[in-house]
Amino acid sequence: MPNINTGGVRAFSAPGKALLAGGYLVLEPKYGSYVVALSSRMHAVVRRVEAPKASPSSFVVNVRSSQFNGDEWEYELEASTNYQPIQQGLSKNPFIEKVLLTVFNYFQPDLTEQENISIEIYSDPGYHSQAETKVKSNGVKSFLFHSKSIVDVPKTGLGSSAGLVTVLVTAFISCFKPDLDVSSYDGMRLIHNLAQVAHCQAQGKIGSGFDVAAAVYGSITYNRFEPSLIEQLPDTSSSEYHSSLVSLIDKTDWKIKASRVSLPPRLRLIMGDVNNGSETTKLVAKVSEWYKAHYPVSLEIYNTIDNANTRFVDSLRELTVLCDKDTPAYEALIETINDKGREVHPLLQKIITSVNVIRENFRTITKQSGADIEPEVQTALLDAATDLPGVLTGIVPGAGGYDAICLITTDSCNIANETNHDPAFSTVNWLDLSQQDLGIIEEKPNNYENLS
Repeated sequence: MPNINTGGVRAFSAPGKALLAGGYLVLEPKYGSYVVALSSRMHAVVRRVEAPKASPSSFVVNVRSSQFNGDEWEYELEASTNYQPIQQGLSKNPFIEKVLLTVFNYFQPDLTEQENISIEIYSDPGYHSQAETKVKSNGVKSFLFHSKSIVDVPKTGLGSSAGLVTVLVTAFISCFKPDLDVSSYDGMRLIHNLAQVAHCQAQGKIGSGFDVAAAVYGSITYNRFEPSLIEQLPDTSSSEYHSSLVSLIDKTDWKIKASRVSLPPRLRLIMGDVNNGSETTKLVAKVSEWYKAHYPVSLEIYNTIDNANTRFVDSLRELTVLCDKDTPAYEALIETINDKGREVHPLLQKIITSVNVIRENFRTITKQSGADIEPEVQTALLDAATDLPGVLTGIVPGAGGYDAICLITTDSCNIANETNHDPAFSTVNWLDLSQQDLGIIEEKPNNYENLS
C-alpha cells in the first residue's frame, strides 16, 4: 500500500480488542487464543515541525489530545542521554514516554539534522465513558470531546493503552522510515515488536501481548511470545541497550502465532458495557495462586478450556466454509438463531456447547480462586441474553470481571430493542462496535482537518 502522505503529514489508526477465547490461558505460549479487533480505533496524525531548539543536539516531541480538555505532553530528547525523554511540563504519560524511549533507541537518529515531531491523537467513542461530552465532526471523522483530562475519564476496557502505543510507535517509525508500509509483513513485524517492548515497559510488567498483537494484525488466533525475550533486555540507560534492542527486534524469532480469523458472514459481535471496573492485575494474581495451589487439577481444567476454545474457533471456520459451499443452507442456519423455537444446527450446537464448557470451567475457577472471572451477576446477564432471539452465545471477555459482556448475534438482531425496558439489562450499555479484520492501517491525513 503506498504512503498516504499529504505535505509531509501521515496518519494511522489501530483497533481496540476483545479476547473471546483464551482468557488466562493466553499467558502461556502453548495455549492459543481468539482475539477480535474492534471498530473503535486509536488515531495519530504525525507531522514534522520547525521549532526552536534548546541546543543543536536537542529534539522536541509534542503529543496532543485536544479531545481531552486539551491534554498535551512535550518531551526533549538528546542522543547523549540515550534518548531518555525529558518531560516539559507537569503532565505524565508513561506510555508516550516508553514509546519515545524504545523507538528512538532503536533508530538512534541524528537529532541535529531532524525537524521536531508533532502528533495529534484521537480516540473513537468506544474506549471511554461518554458522559459530559460533545461531538465534533468535519463531515468525515467524528469524535467525542471531553470536559476532563484523559486521566479522569473512565475507560471501557477495549485496550486503549495497547492501541495508543501501537499507533504512536507507527507514527514515529514513519518519521525515521519514510517508506514504511503498514500492510506489509516486514512493516507489521517491526511495529509489533517495538510496540510490545514499549507497552511492557510502560506497564512495568511483561503482559501476554494479545492486545498489542490485535492492534497490529487485527482479528487473529494468537499464541504469545516467551516473556524472557523482553525480560533479558538490559536497563535502558545501559550502553548495551541499543544493540540488544536491535537484535531483539530484527534478528530474534519471537515464535508468536498470529493467524487471521473472522466471524462468519451474518454474525456480529456485540459488546455490553456494564459500568463496573475490574482490576485485571489482581484477578491474574489470584488465578495464578489458585493454579499453583490446585496443580495438577488446575492443569486439567486449563486443558479442558483449551480444547473447548479450539472447538469454538474451528466451528466458526466451519461456518464460513459452509457459507461458501452452500449459501441457502447457511441462510437457513442463521434463521434458526433468529427463531429460538427451531432445531439448532449441529455446527451451532458445537459453538454453544464449547462456550458453555469454557464458562462452566471459569465459574469453577471463580469459586475456587476468589477471582471474579464470571461473577454471578454476569452469569445472570449472559444467561438472559443467550435466551433472546438472534443471540447465538455470549461470554465475559478477556480476564472477565465486571467490565463487560460479549455476545455473538445475527446481523438482524437488534439487541438494544430486545432488551429495552427489561430490568435484567438495566445496567448494560450496548456499545456501537463491530468486528474488524484489519489491525494497523494508514489513513488519509486530510480526514482529520478542522477537528481540534
